[in-house]
Amino acid sequence: MKDDQKNWPLTAQVIMILRALFILAAVVIFAYGMNVPNAEEDAAPAIAQTGEQRWVVPLGRTVGIKLFSDGVMVVGLSEIATGSGAASPANDCGLRTGDIITHINSEEVDTIEDVQSMLQDIAGEKMSIRVLREDKQIQLTAQAVQCSTDDAFKLGAWIRDSMAGIGTTTFYDPDSGVFGALGHGITDIDTALLMPLQSGSIMYASVSSIKKGIGGQPGELQGMFEVNRDMGELYANTGSGIFGTLSDKSLAGSMQAVPVADRSEVKVGPAVILSNIEGNTVEEYTVDIIRVYPRSDEGTRDLMIKVTDARLLRTTGGIVQGMSGSPILQNGSLVGAVTHVLVNDPAQGYGILAQTMLSQAKIPLDAHAA
Repeated sequence: MKDDQKNWPLTAQVIMILRALFILAAVVIFAYGMNVPNAEEDAAPAIAQTGEQRWVVPLGRTVGIKLFSDGVMVVGLSEIATGSGAASPANDCGLRTGDIITHINSEEVDTIEDVQSMLQDIAGEKMSIRVLREDKQIQLTAQAVQCSTDDAFKLGAWIRDSMAGIGTTTFYDPDSGVFGALGHGITDIDTALLMPLQSGSIMYASVSSIKKGIGGQPGELQGMFEVNRDMGELYANTGSGIFGTLSDKSLAGSMQAVPVADRSEVKVGPAVILSNIEGNTVEEYTVDIIRVYPRSDEGTRDLMIKVTDARLLRTTGGIVQGMSGSPILQNGSLVGAVTHVLVNDPAQGYGILAQTMLSQAKIPLDAHAA
């Protein structure tokens, strides 16, 4: 007890000093707090971090999209008929659906033809296969077998090296020459995994017909694209859209640049979308933003929208496949892009914030097109 009484004054002094330091720290934090970066702000585009605002040209034009993968994706496994019975080398060596085969015996492979050629050269000898699985490199050892049907050496793996389809462009940044489209990534139809991009481009396209959406059956834009007439090159396939550099500025037409809205500026209420549902003509259609979701990892579903435009409802039933990427504008600003349709109610769907797309495009504020 005496020892406690002897130490009390020192303890009190320490407490008083700590209290003073705490008050000083609180003042400093209060003064600095609005500028302290956090994890959410780090994910925002440069325009939000600097206080400057990006202006982009909203597009809404339908284009053809072709993508070539970096490596080949395993989309299924199967058995091979051989002289001694059925065999499945791919399954036996540990290959899985969704794996990306990047190398065979240290040789890089990017196409189905690369893989087929190497299997014939190696014949029935053991080989090493390097795959990318969930962002990790894995080394496997396999041995192809000779198919009794055509005498070719096979692994028993269905593989894919490219994809093509129709989608809608969202914005063009005249300062950097960058465009964004889709509002979501290009995924493999069988595995639903994001296709790793080696190269790709957008091409001239024209909508020729529409499969109208009804409850339980999504609609679709149907058309043709010219495979030999590229309008721009892709450099990224992300969960928030595809991005590239535009080589044909006519895609932007006479559209004027508008500011990109911050998340805080997007409100429930009337808005419009720009979409191309006939030929190559972009038109404006009315929608309502009926919900703005809190920030989350589900970046492609920041907004819920409902089509209110009678013309669009009459023609398409609402949102259909191929409209992904259609710009959403509100109060003169680009707020987002259409990404998904509600299958049971094609008049409603989801959208991604334009701010989220810009963050994935990684356009520096001082970028200037060549």
